[in-house]
Amino acid sequence: MQEKSIKFANKEESSFVNTLRGRVKAYFDENQISRFGNRNMVVKTVFMFTLFFVPYLVMITGLVTQPWLIALCWVVMGFGIAGIGLSVMHDANHRSYSKNQKVNKILAYSLNMLGGFYANWQHQHNTMHHGFTNIDGHDEDIDAGEILRFSPNQPLKKIHRYQHIYAWFLYGLMTITWSINKDFKQLFGYIRDGVKLSREKSNGQLITEMLISKVLYYGYLLVLPMILLPIAWWMVLVLYFVMHFISGFSLAVIFQTAHVMPSSAYPLPDEAGHIRKNWAIHQLMTTTNYAPKNRVLSWLIGALNYQVEHHLFPAICHVHYRKISVIVRNTAQEYGVPYHVQPTFRSAIHQHYKMLRSLGSGAMQT
Repeated sequence: MQEKSIKFANKEESSFVNTLRGRVKAYFDENQISRFGNRNMVVKTVFMFTLFFVPYLVMITGLVTQPWLIALCWVVMGFGIAGIGLSVMHDANHRSYSKNQKVNKILAYSLNMLGGFYANWQHQHNTMHHGFTNIDGHDEDIDAGEILRFSPNQPLKKIHRYQHIYAWFLYGLMTITWSINKDFKQLFGYIRDGVKLSREKSNGQLITEMLISKVLYYGYLLVLPMILLPIAWWMVLVLYFVMHFISGFSLAVIFQTAHVMPSSAYPLPDEAGHIRKNWAIHQLMTTTNYAPKNRVLSWLIGALNYQVEHHLFPAICHVHYRKISVIVRNTAQEYGVPYHVQPTFRSAIHQHYKMLRSLGSGAMQT
């Protein structure tokens, strides 16, 4: 099934959508601020890149030689990968980091530096996940193969009864699979399905670009450490895995607690490919915020605890989500449409655990 076959209702709840967009626009106009990033975004960018590159350079240049300090550097780099992905690359790929699209494009390439491939991410995340959230067969974020069941519309297998236990380990493999095999599988799969990933580059150019980026990535993050660090090569591999496990787990938990929740809807299109609800209402039905009062967490994870606002306004930089969340919440309450929120990150994780268990036991069926 191709994503273009899905059509959302255009007129239903259009009054809510128009009112909400008008109020959010008025917020920026009245306060005379840009919807793009600000000084806070620049500070955060410097911090996140420092979190990744300083430990790397400290190791490579031989400033630290003790094995435990080298291991600590890899751990910090794991959080750096997650931080760059959540707070910099994510906004850049949505073209909301800067009004200068060249800046967005450059920072979008930071995903390649971390082991992924920007063209795959833009299609999977921007087009499919944001366009068709929680719609089975269209949103790849809920398609984790046969070992995990993220939707009641997916086949139930015996192994799923234990997914609330083993899913957490699999979450840690998220980014390492990008660097090893997922990008190759995705890119060739998209090309096979006729997906147009770039207006400027041919499929051949994208393949070449991905291969070059992978060679450079493995070169600086595996080959150089194996040559220069005063530890065994196999220890580099172990620490490389630890780094990616930290980043993968962090990213997966932050994203999955926003959509695989007891409050989430999993609508299916009718035979004509129509979804009954307006696209914006669909986002409200399938998305959950969490920890809205935790400013430290919000700063560290690119305000993705405000997933509702992000899904409704992906072209707005995340530094504005806390303020506009008040507008979104009040407007949703005024019009009687869903606005899901968990009070803390801990409660969101607990609800996600319960959802995994329900989906695995077959308690949730279509």
